Parts: sequence; C-alpha cells; structure tokens
Amino acid sequence: MTHDLTLPSGSHTAEGLAERALRDPHRPRFHFTSPGGWLNDPNGLSHWNGVYHLFYQYNPLAAAHHRIHWGHATSTDLVHWADEPVALVPGTTGPDRDGCWSGVLVDDGGVPTLVYSGRHGEHELPCVARGSADLRYWTKDPANPVITAPPEGVDITAFRDHCVWREGSGETTVWRQLVGSGIRGAGGTAFLYESDDLRSWRYVGPLLTGDASQNQGELDWTGTMWECVDLFRLGEDEEAGSTDVLVFSAWDEGTTHHPLYWTGRYQGDAFTPTALHRLDYGGRYFYAPQSTRDEHGRRIMFGWLQEGRTDEANALAGWCGVMSLPRVVTLAADGGLHQAPVPELTELRREGVEVAPGRLADSYTRLPAVRGDQLDIETTLRLAPGATARLVLRETPDGAERTVVEVSRAHDGTGGTLRLHRETSSLDPTVDTEPRYGELPLDPEGRVDLRVLVDHSALEIFAGGRPLTARIYPTRPDEAVGVGIGADGDVALERFDAWQMASAFTDGPRPLWP
Repeated sequence: MTHDLTLPSGSHTAEGLAERALRDPHRPRFHFTSPGGWLNDPNGLSHWNGVYHLFYQYNPLAAAHHRIHWGHATSTDLVHWADEPVALVPGTTGPDRDGCWSGVLVDDGGVPTLVYSGRHGEHELPCVARGSADLRYWTKDPANPVITAPPEGVDITAFRDHCVWREGSGETTVWRQLVGSGIRGAGGTAFLYESDDLRSWRYVGPLLTGDASQNQGELDWTGTMWECVDLFRLGEDEEAGSTDVLVFSAWDEGTTHHPLYWTGRYQGDAFTPTALHRLDYGGRYFYAPQSTRDEHGRRIMFGWLQEGRTDEANALAGWCGVMSLPRVVTLAADGGLHQAPVPELTELRREGVEVAPGRLADSYTRLPAVRGDQLDIETTLRLAPGATARLVLRETPDGAERTVVEVSRAHDGTGGTLRLHRETSSLDPTVDTEPRYGELPLDPEGRVDLRVLVDHSALEIFAGGRPLTARIYPTRPDEAVGVGIGADGDVALERFDAWQMASAFTDGPRPLWP
C-alpha cells in the first residue's frame, strides 16, 4: 500500500535514528518494530523450513513514508526476532525506482519468490524477485513488471498489493493472483489474474466489487479501493465445515480507514459473500493485515499499528510504526473470525500477580500490585444485564492520564459492547484520542474473557475473540503505570491474572541496515 506523505524537514538523514528510537519511552519492547526509521505493512509472511519470516515496508533513512524498501526479520518462536539483511531496495532505474511496495512470498518449485508492487512515479505494477535458499538475498526479474498495465477499459482508483496462491492438482495447477484496486463510480475490488509461471499473467476479471455508495462514513464502509487483499480458507471440512475469508483494508483518496473481511465462498472466478465483518475494532490501528498458514496448520496474522501522533513527533523520535503481535485466526461460533495472540507469547511472562475474585458493584479499586507499561492481563468478568466493567491502564497517581477498557452488557441481556476510552490517555492535545468500540459476544450468563496487552504506546485488547488495537501516548510515561478495576452495576470478577512482560529484543540500538 502507499501513502502520499512528504519527507518531514530535517529527516533526510539516518544519523542517530536507532539511538533516538531506543530512548523513546513510547517505543514498544515486545511488539516488533524496525531498528529505526519507518515501518508499515507486513509483507511476505511465511513459515519456511521451520523459520517464520516477516518482511515489512521499511524506510531505513527516516521516520517517514518515502522510497520504501523491504525490511526482513526472522523468528523460530514468533516471540524473539532477528534482523536480517534488507530484502528489496528500490532500483536506480526500472519499475521500482520509487519504492518496493507491498507483496507476498510464494514457493515456486522450491524457489522462494516475492511478488510485490514496484512504483515508478504514479505507476504501481506487479514485479517478481527470486530468493536464496535462506531467503536472505533476492534477485529481481529482468522482465519486471510482470503485468505492464491495469486492466484495459476500466477506470480504476489505484492498483497495488498482492495475494498469490497455487490452485488445482497435477498437471492442471495454475497460479492465481489478486491485485487490490477500485473501480471508479462503483467501489473497491480485487482483480483476479492467472499464470503458469508467475511471469505471464492473464486477466480474469474482478473477483468481487464493493459498493462505495453504501454506508459511507460508517465503521464498515468498504471504501473506493481495497488495499492488501488476503484470501484464505478456514475449516477442516472443505465441503461442509469451511468458510472462505476475503480480507481487505478500506481506502479512499489517500486516507486509510479500517480493515474488513467478507465471509463466503470462493469458487471458479468469483467470491460469493455471505456477510461483511469488522476485522479489528481499532480501525486504522490494525491496518493492511497479512496472514499465512504455518507448518502447524495455524492461520497466523499480523497487522500494522499506525501512529496516533504527529509526523513531527515521529521524526523527532527517530522511528514510526509497530507490527501487531502475531494472532491465531480461527472460525468463531457465529460464523465470523475468532482472534487471539499466539500462545508462544506467554514465554515473555515474568512476575505474576493474582487478584482475588469478588464482586465489583459500583466501585473502583486501584491495584497497587499490578503496575507497569509492559503487561499481559487476563481476566474473566460476569456482567448482569445493564452492568459495565472498567479496566484502567497507564494511570498516573493523580488520575489525570488514564486509559479505560470498558465492557458492558445490554439492559435486555442480549450481547454487549467493548469500548476503549482514550480521552484522558494523554494530555498532549496533538495525539489522537478518539474512542474505539464494537459489538461484544457474551455467553448466556453475561461472561466474557478479556485479555489486554500493554506495551508502552501499543495496546491490544481481545474480548471474546474480538480484537481492538490502538495507540496511547501518556505525557508522563514514567508515572502512567497504574492499573485499576471498577464497575457500574453488578459485575463479578471471576479471575484476574497479570504478568510483567520481558523485552523481545536485546539491549542497545539495532543496525538500521543489517
């Protein structure tokens, strides 16, 4: 994906980026971040010979979206990451001279192969690069771009980002590709292509097209262009018990809105949708997601946590952009997606605190034994009809800065709402503090399992399998470490466990160009 951002004044040099980034109190410690500079979309996500590979949009020269490279990191446990050599660098000439934009990694007969968007001026076209056996070194195909123009006769809004897979069996196998786009006057779309060799592509047609005239301004508006399309199947029984999922990020005229997904059935040359869903209640704070099926059969997804502070603040900090924690995506009982952090993350848990169960009716209690800016909290709450529970995080001693995670149950007992209040998360008037919210599934007794991961400015909340991701920037970060819990109405605290989380990285600045 791309944005039309200019390079901030004074950010043309990489000098001191990694050192400045390390000093920033808002920089996460167990979420993946680039060594310094700019990070956005996850790319080329794969599990290759027992190693997880995370590529990402990267500018090692400034904390600004400009002349994008492909960064690369590896992990054997989805927890600890090692920086690898930069995978793709924009060419001095050719179709990617202005950036190597988002794409994927596929196995082409044992040869790791990247399909990505090369940018030249206003043109964004599919390109291919072949990799070494360890995925560390890449050679661009001299025939790039492998698709020389968008479909003829279609007035498009944009044309970029890729989903590529092998389809069929035996001698009838073929490569298929989706390219994110939009049809002007209609809505976002994913164009379907077909190839025998990843080099020569035949245009098939739009897989599915949205309606941009519907729900404009709403939290499920599908936008005028679909970025970072991702198509996959979930379920063991492909005939009766499986669901196809088409993920995309809604974009409009340079503005990133939110990630959504269709559930339905992919068959032939079309996707027949059954329902549209919000992927993450944080909106643009979990954007441009990409997923892969790992060697354990799990569907693993990452997303990009955008910043909520100004471009100038990012440039001063020397870094910009956070990768989400890896998530396991499964089918929920209601036909949507259930999302949860990968279980491997518990390896980072250190000192644990257990809070005694009890009733929280019309109360607020600070929990002095639970403090910090690197926390993993798990709690189970049971809400009576009309009740609300609040988990307070990153609270200063005077309460002037605090972030509130709120779960509530409808008065008639049917369902609930997850809401994040950031109105007092920061006293800095330039940071984004808009609330985020969405529907919350509850069991018949009003019970919900809530997990909250706090990592300095990165916040990921999972309530009943529904995620809400956001960023927070307290102005007194050393003091904003308090935690508390309270309620309006009848709420039972059935369990509450919290852990300090260790860093996933070694101490010291990381090389910008490994």
